[in-house]
Amino acid sequence: MDNHEEVREFLTSRRAKISPEQVGLPAGTRRRVPGLRRSEVAALADVSVEYYAKLERGNLAGASPAVLEAVARALRLDDAERAHLLHLAQAADGTDALTRPRRRAAPRQWKPHRSLQWTLDAITAGPALVTNGRMDVLACNPLARAFYTDLFAHPDNQANLARFQFLDPATRRFYPDWDLFADMAVAILRREAGRDPYDKDLHDLIGELSTRSKDFRTRWGAHDVRRHGTGTKRFHHPAVGELTLAFEALDLAAEPGLHMTVYAAEPGSPSEESLRLLASWAATDTAGEPLASATPPVD
Repeated sequence: MDNHEEVREFLTSRRAKISPEQVGLPAGTRRRVPGLRRSEVAALADVSVEYYAKLERGNLAGASPAVLEAVARALRLDDAERAHLLHLAQAADGTDALTRPRRRAAPRQWKPHRSLQWTLDAITAGPALVTNGRMDVLACNPLARAFYTDLFAHPDNQANLARFQFLDPATRRFYPDWDLFADMAVAILRREAGRDPYDKDLHDLIGELSTRSKDFRTRWGAHDVRRHGTGTKRFHHPAVGELTLAFEALDLAAEPGLHMTVYAAEPGSPSEESLRLLASWAATDTAGEPLASATPPVD
Protein backbone atom coordinates (compact mmCIF):
# COMPACT_ATOMS: atom_id res chain seq x y z
CA MET A 1 0.00 0.00 0.00
CA ASP A 2 1.29 3.52 -0.83
CA ASN A 3 1.03 5.27 2.54
CA HIS A 4 3.99 7.60 2.04
CA GLU A 5 2.07 10.75 2.91
CA GLU A 6 0.65 9.27 6.12
CA VAL A 7 4.11 8.07 7.21
CA ARG A 8 5.76 11.38 6.32
CA GLU A 9 3.23 13.48 8.20
CA PHE A 10 3.23 11.20 11.24
CA LEU A 11 7.02 11.14 11.65
CA THR A 12 7.35 14.86 10.93
CA SER A 13 4.66 15.72 13.48
CA ARG A 14 6.30 13.53 16.15
CA ARG A 15 9.71 15.08 15.50
CA ALA A 16 8.24 18.56 15.84
CA LYS A 17 6.93 17.74 19.32
CA ILE A 18 10.34 16.84 20.81
CA SER A 19 12.44 19.75 22.05
CA PRO A 20 16.26 19.52 22.05
CA GLU A 21 16.24 19.97 25.83
CA GLN A 22 14.10 16.84 26.24
CA VAL A 23 16.84 14.69 24.74
CA GLY A 24 19.80 16.51 26.28
CA LEU A 25 20.76 18.61 23.24
CA PRO A 26 21.49 22.34 23.19
CA ALA A 27 18.58 24.39 21.90
CA GLY A 28 20.68 26.83 19.91
CA THR A 29 19.36 30.02 18.32
CA ARG A 30 19.28 29.21 14.60
CA ARG A 31 16.54 26.60 14.44
CA ARG A 32 14.16 27.13 11.54
CA VAL A 33 11.72 24.32 12.45
CA PRO A 34 10.10 23.29 15.72
CA GLY A 35 11.41 20.28 17.54
CA LEU A 36 14.41 18.22 16.51
CA ARG A 37 16.31 18.27 13.25
CA ARG A 38 16.38 15.15 11.10
CA SER A 39 20.09 14.79 11.79
CA GLU A 40 19.43 14.79 15.53
CA VAL A 41 16.78 12.07 15.28
CA ALA A 42 19.13 10.04 13.10
CA ALA A 43 21.89 10.33 15.69
CA LEU A 44 19.55 9.36 18.52
CA ALA A 45 18.32 6.36 16.53
CA ASP A 46 21.87 5.40 15.50
CA VAL A 47 21.12 5.45 11.77
CA SER A 48 22.54 7.59 8.99
CA VAL A 49 20.97 10.93 8.21
CA GLU A 50 20.30 9.72 4.67
CA TYR A 51 18.47 6.61 5.91
CA TYR A 52 16.32 8.50 8.40
CA ALA A 53 15.49 11.08 5.73
CA LYS A 54 14.32 8.19 3.54
CA LEU A 55 12.08 6.92 6.32
CA GLU A 56 10.63 10.36 6.95
CA ARG A 57 9.88 10.77 3.25
CA GLY A 58 7.50 7.87 3.76
CA ASN A 59 9.64 4.91 2.71
CA LEU A 60 9.03 2.54 5.61
CA ALA A 61 8.97 -0.59 3.43
CA GLY A 62 11.78 -2.91 4.46
CA ALA A 63 12.60 -1.12 7.72
CA SER A 64 13.62 -3.70 10.31
CA PRO A 65 11.92 -4.01 13.71
CA ALA A 66 15.18 -2.88 15.33
CA VAL A 67 15.24 0.31 13.27
CA LEU A 68 11.57 1.02 13.95
CA GLU A 69 12.15 0.54 17.67
CA ALA A 70 15.18 2.85 17.57
CA VAL A 71 13.16 5.54 15.79
CA ALA A 72 10.33 5.10 18.29
CA ARG A 73 12.76 5.60 21.16
CA ALA A 74 14.36 8.63 19.53
CA LEU A 75 10.94 10.25 19.01
CA ARG A 76 9.77 9.19 22.47
CA LEU A 77 6.65 7.53 21.11
CA ASP A 78 4.14 6.17 23.60
CA ASP A 79 2.64 2.69 23.28
CA ALA A 80 -0.18 3.79 20.96
CA GLU A 81 2.23 5.73 18.74
CA ARG A 82 4.66 2.79 18.59
CA ALA A 83 1.85 0.49 17.53
CA HIS A 84 0.77 3.02 14.92
CA LEU A 85 4.30 3.20 13.49
CA LEU A 86 4.42 -0.60 13.29
CA HIS A 87 1.05 -0.72 11.53
CA LEU A 88 2.24 1.88 9.02
CA ALA A 89 5.36 -0.19 8.34
CA GLN A 90 3.31 -3.36 7.90
CA ALA A 91 1.00 -1.58 5.46
CA ALA A 92 3.99 -0.26 3.52
CA ASP A 93 5.43 -3.77 3.32
CA GLY A 94 2.10 -5.34 2.45
CA THR A 95 2.57 -7.68 5.42
CA ASP A 96 -0.44 -6.51 7.41
CA ALA A 97 -2.92 -8.87 5.75
CA LEU A 98 -2.51 -11.45 8.50
CA THR A 99 -2.79 -8.87 11.27
CA ARG A 100 -6.00 -7.25 10.04
CA PRO A 101 -9.24 -8.30 11.72
CA ARG A 102 -11.09 -10.87 9.68
CA ARG A 103 -13.84 -9.72 7.37
CA ARG A 104 -17.30 -10.81 8.35
CA ALA A 105 -19.81 -12.19 5.87
CA ALA A 106 -23.09 -10.30 5.32
CA PRO A 107 -21.95 -7.29 7.41
CA ARG A 108 -25.30 -5.54 7.21
CA GLN A 109 -26.91 -8.38 9.13
CA TRP A 110 -24.33 -8.51 11.91
CA LYS A 111 -25.80 -8.84 15.36
CA PRO A 112 -24.12 -9.49 18.70
CA HIS A 113 -24.04 -13.14 19.64
CA ARG A 114 -26.69 -13.81 22.24
CA SER A 115 -24.07 -14.53 24.90
CA LEU A 116 -22.50 -11.13 24.25
CA GLN A 117 -25.87 -9.40 24.57
CA TRP A 118 -26.59 -11.39 27.75
CA THR A 119 -23.27 -10.17 29.14
CA LEU A 120 -24.08 -6.58 28.32
CA ASP A 121 -27.57 -6.85 29.81
CA ALA A 122 -26.14 -8.40 32.98
CA ILE A 123 -24.17 -5.19 33.59
CA THR A 124 -26.74 -3.08 35.40
CA ALA A 125 -24.62 -0.66 37.44
CA GLY A 126 -23.26 1.32 34.51
CA PRO A 127 -23.47 1.85 30.74
CA ALA A 128 -21.80 -0.89 28.69
CA LEU A 129 -21.37 -0.82 24.92
CA VAL A 130 -19.52 -2.58 22.12
CA THR A 131 -17.82 -0.50 19.43
CA ASN A 132 -15.49 -1.04 16.51
CA GLY A 133 -12.48 1.04 15.50
CA ARG A 134 -14.71 3.44 13.56
CA MET A 135 -16.55 4.17 16.83
CA ASP A 136 -19.82 2.62 15.61
CA VAL A 137 -21.93 1.48 18.57
CA LEU A 138 -22.82 -2.10 17.64
CA ALA A 139 -24.47 -3.30 20.84
CA CYS A 140 -25.21 -1.97 24.32
CA ASN A 141 -27.14 -2.53 27.52
CA PRO A 142 -30.36 -0.63 28.32
CA LEU A 143 -28.50 1.77 30.60
CA ALA A 144 -26.11 2.73 27.79
CA ARG A 145 -29.05 3.46 25.51
CA ALA A 146 -30.55 5.70 28.19
CA PHE A 147 -27.15 7.27 28.88
CA TYR A 148 -26.51 8.07 25.20
CA THR A 149 -30.10 9.16 24.60
CA ASP A 150 -29.05 12.02 22.29
CA LEU A 151 -26.81 9.72 20.26
CA PHE A 152 -29.68 7.38 19.46
CA ALA A 153 -32.32 10.10 19.20
CA HIS A 154 -31.05 11.43 15.86
CA PRO A 155 -30.76 9.07 12.86
CA ASP A 156 -28.08 11.31 11.31
CA ASN A 157 -25.67 10.16 14.03
CA GLN A 158 -25.97 6.59 12.67
CA ALA A 159 -25.11 5.30 16.16
CA ASN A 160 -21.54 6.50 15.61
CA LEU A 161 -19.72 8.28 18.44
CA ALA A 162 -17.47 10.28 16.09
CA ARG A 163 -20.41 11.67 14.10
CA PHE A 164 -22.13 12.40 17.40
CA GLN A 165 -19.05 14.22 18.68
CA PHE A 166 -18.49 16.50 15.71
CA LEU A 167 -21.85 16.85 13.96
CA ASP A 168 -24.43 16.87 16.78
CA PRO A 169 -24.65 20.14 18.76
CA ALA A 170 -26.00 18.17 21.74
CA THR A 171 -22.47 17.01 22.57
CA ARG A 172 -21.38 20.52 23.57
CA ARG A 173 -23.55 20.08 26.65
CA PHE A 174 -23.24 16.32 27.07
CA TYR A 175 -19.42 16.50 27.17
CA PRO A 176 -18.35 19.30 29.57
CA ASP A 177 -14.77 18.61 28.44
CA TRP A 178 -15.72 18.74 24.77
CA ASP A 179 -12.24 19.50 23.45
CA LEU A 180 -10.75 16.57 25.35
CA PHE A 181 -13.39 14.20 23.96
CA ALA A 182 -12.82 15.57 20.47
CA ASP A 183 -9.07 15.00 20.72
CA MET A 184 -9.65 11.45 21.91
CA ALA A 185 -12.14 10.64 19.14
CA VAL A 186 -9.80 11.81 16.39
CA ALA A 187 -6.82 10.01 17.92
CA ILE A 188 -8.82 6.76 18.05
CA LEU A 189 -9.82 7.10 14.40
CA ARG A 190 -6.24 7.95 13.40
CA ARG A 191 -4.99 4.81 15.17
CA GLU A 192 -7.62 2.70 13.43
CA ALA A 193 -6.69 4.18 10.04
CA GLY A 194 -3.12 3.01 10.58
CA ARG A 195 -4.20 -0.40 11.86
CA ASP A 196 -6.61 -1.13 9.00
CA PRO A 197 -5.80 1.15 6.04
CA TYR A 198 -8.13 -0.84 3.76
CA ASP A 199 -11.35 -0.04 5.65
CA LYS A 200 -13.45 1.84 3.09
CA ASP A 201 -16.17 2.69 5.61
CA LEU A 202 -13.55 4.28 7.85
CA HIS A 203 -12.15 6.35 4.99
CA ASP A 204 -15.68 7.44 4.08
CA LEU A 205 -16.33 8.49 7.68
CA ILE A 206 -13.07 10.46 7.86
CA GLY A 207 -13.89 12.16 4.57
CA GLU A 208 -17.37 13.08 5.77
CA LEU A 209 -16.12 14.51 9.06
CA SER A 210 -13.29 16.37 7.34
CA THR A 211 -15.77 17.98 4.97
CA ARG A 212 -18.40 18.87 7.55
CA SER A 213 -16.37 19.78 10.64
CA LYS A 214 -13.52 22.27 10.92
CA ASP A 215 -12.89 21.01 14.47
CA PHE A 216 -12.29 17.54 13.06
CA ARG A 217 -10.07 18.75 10.18
CA THR A 218 -7.83 20.68 12.55
CA ARG A 219 -7.36 17.73 14.88
CA TRP A 220 -6.90 15.21 12.08
CA GLY A 221 -3.90 17.17 10.86
CA ALA A 222 -2.16 16.73 14.22
CA HIS A 223 -1.61 12.98 13.57
CA ASP A 224 -2.14 12.06 17.22
CA VAL A 225 -3.06 8.45 18.01
CA ARG A 226 -4.61 6.97 21.12
CA ARG A 227 -5.55 3.62 22.64
CA HIS A 228 -8.90 3.91 24.41
CA GLY A 229 -8.14 1.92 27.55
CA THR A 230 -8.97 3.31 30.97
CA GLY A 231 -9.65 6.64 32.63
CA THR A 232 -12.27 9.01 34.01
CA LYS A 233 -14.69 11.22 32.09
CA ARG A 234 -17.22 13.92 32.94
CA PHE A 235 -20.70 14.04 31.42
CA HIS A 236 -23.81 16.17 31.67
CA HIS A 237 -26.87 14.01 31.07
CA PRO A 238 -30.10 15.84 30.11
CA ALA A 239 -32.12 13.83 32.67
CA VAL A 240 -29.81 13.36 35.66
CA GLY A 241 -27.22 16.14 35.30
CA GLU A 242 -23.52 15.95 36.10
CA LEU A 243 -21.75 12.57 36.18
CA THR A 244 -18.14 11.61 36.71
CA LEU A 245 -17.53 8.04 35.54
CA ALA A 246 -14.54 5.74 35.30
CA PHE A 247 -14.27 3.54 32.23
CA GLU A 248 -12.50 0.37 31.16
CA ALA A 249 -12.21 -0.74 27.53
CA LEU A 250 -11.68 -4.43 26.79
CA ASP A 251 -10.83 -6.14 23.50
CA LEU A 252 -13.24 -8.94 22.57
CA ALA A 253 -11.23 -12.09 21.83
CA ALA A 254 -14.11 -13.69 19.90
CA GLU A 255 -14.63 -10.57 17.74
CA PRO A 256 -11.26 -9.15 16.60
CA GLY A 257 -11.40 -5.40 16.15
CA LEU A 258 -14.32 -4.91 18.55
CA HIS A 259 -14.14 -3.49 22.06
CA MET A 260 -16.41 -3.41 25.08
CA THR A 261 -16.40 -0.25 27.18
CA VAL A 262 -17.95 -0.30 30.64
CA TYR A 263 -18.59 2.84 32.72
CA ALA A 264 -18.88 2.86 36.51
CA ALA A 265 -19.32 5.46 39.22
CA GLU A 266 -17.38 5.66 42.46
CA PRO A 267 -19.33 3.76 45.15
CA GLY A 268 -21.34 6.10 47.36
CA SER A 269 -20.85 9.09 45.08
CA PRO A 270 -23.55 11.38 43.68
CA SER A 271 -22.74 9.95 40.25
CA GLU A 272 -23.62 6.46 41.47
CA GLU A 273 -26.99 7.71 42.68
CA SER A 274 -27.55 9.45 39.35
CA LEU A 275 -26.80 6.22 37.49
CA ARG A 276 -29.31 4.41 39.69
CA LEU A 277 -31.95 6.98 38.80
CA LEU A 278 -31.10 6.65 35.13
CA ALA A 279 -31.22 2.85 35.34
CA SER A 280 -34.66 3.05 36.96
CA TRP A 281 -35.83 5.31 34.16
CA ALA A 282 -34.36 2.99 31.52
CA ALA A 283 -36.05 -0.05 33.08
CA THR A 284 -39.48 1.55 32.78
CA ASP A 285 -38.96 3.04 29.31
CA THR A 286 -40.38 0.75 26.65
CA ALA A 287 -40.54 3.20 23.77
CA GLY A 288 -37.07 2.61 22.33
CA GLU A 289 -36.55 0.05 19.57
CA PRO A 290 -33.84 -2.63 19.80
CA LEU A 291 -30.36 -1.42 18.92
CA ALA A 292 -29.81 -4.21 16.39
CA SER A 293 -32.35 -2.68 14.02
CA ALA A 294 -30.51 0.66 13.99
CA THR A 295 -26.84 -0.29 14.13
CA PRO A 296 -24.55 0.54 11.21
CA PRO A 297 -22.81 -2.20 9.22
CA VAL A 298 -19.51 -3.65 10.46
CA ASP A 299 -16.82 -5.30 8.42
